[in-house]
Amino acid sequence: MRSNTVNILKIGMKKISPCFIFLTVAATFTLLLIFSTQSVQAQSSVSQAEVIPGQYLGAKITTHPDWFKESFLEFEEDIAEATEAGKRLVIYFHQDGCPYCNKLVEDNFNNPAILTKMQSDFDLVAINLWGDREVIQIGGNTFTEKTLAQALDVDFTPTLVFFNENKEVALRLNGYYPVVEFDYALDYVSGRMEKEISFPDYVAEFKKDKQNGELNQQEWILTAPYNLSELPESKPFAVLFEEPDCVNCNLLHSRTFANPDARNLLDLFQVVQLNRWSNTPVTKPDGKQTTATAWAKELGLGFSPAIVLFDSNGDKLFVIDSMLKSFHILGIFDYISSGAYQSEPDLQRYLSERAEHMISAGQDVNIWEY
Repeated sequence: MRSNTVNILKIGMKKISPCFIFLTVAATFTLLLIFSTQSVQAQSSVSQAEVIPGQYLGAKITTHPDWFKESFLEFEEDIAEATEAGKRLVIYFHQDGCPYCNKLVEDNFNNPAILTKMQSDFDLVAINLWGDREVIQIGGNTFTEKTLAQALDVDFTPTLVFFNENKEVALRLNGYYPVVEFDYALDYVSGRMEKEISFPDYVAEFKKDKQNGELNQQEWILTAPYNLSELPESKPFAVLFEEPDCVNCNLLHSRTFANPDARNLLDLFQVVQLNRWSNTPVTKPDGKQTTATAWAKELGLGFSPAIVLFDSNGDKLFVIDSMLKSFHILGIFDYISSGAYQSEPDLQRYLSERAEHMISAGQDVNIWEY
């Protein structure tokens, strides 16, 4: 278009009055502006049309085994029946498409040793995180499945709540535990140990060789001395409780933290890394002195790696104490750093909305990859 305009202006230029030249130039620029605007609008339409929504990947359909208890969802009655049979009641929160629930059922419950323990020592009742069936909780209060999940602050699926004979919670697992760690939990609860020893102390008996050894190194992790009461107040902070020779700890660093989106999120935090089985001195956000292992036990952590997130004032906001993959871990970091937790108390809803936003922007969302 530019070369044609030049030719139009050159034709008979010596015979054209200055006024006409001005009008011609003005008209030409007007045409150019119109054509340019139309071109931009057309490009914008094409650009918008070219944004192909991403895909949602990683969801898994799970069929629950027939040995799960058929319940009228009256928990006091279920506890009484389990007690009479020499068992304990487990409430299992799940949701459709949850790959962690699928792994619990397909891996853990198909492990011969775990299957035997589950069937002989426990009655398991499944609760849909978004379900509408009526549930009568201990104490006689009535809920739906989803309002019970909200009342119990269920942020992860699977969440398993183990009850003892006195209608008390003997242990709660917030998220998926792989076979070995899950087996520890079953032995702890079936052995009626909750009155004698905490679960973290029980797990520590199997981790005595983990007190020394190298953790994964990252340049952005703060180094000793660990005085969390004197961290700058401009950023929230994350404490990574890890252990040496830990498969899931290695995956956290080599895959999740290597994700292209991870660094921008991690830069919004001050990150501290502790060997959860060591006696490394730590000053907690409230100024109290402790050690890494004592603090992990105080927090009730049973899994490695565990991640505890604090706001910039040192107030604990969120605990990750189970196996999670990249979408969920980074989503939780985003949940805290963005301040979304202040307006949206439901983590699952926030993660769902985050996934929808990413998909609409053309990104694939795979909830089951590192």
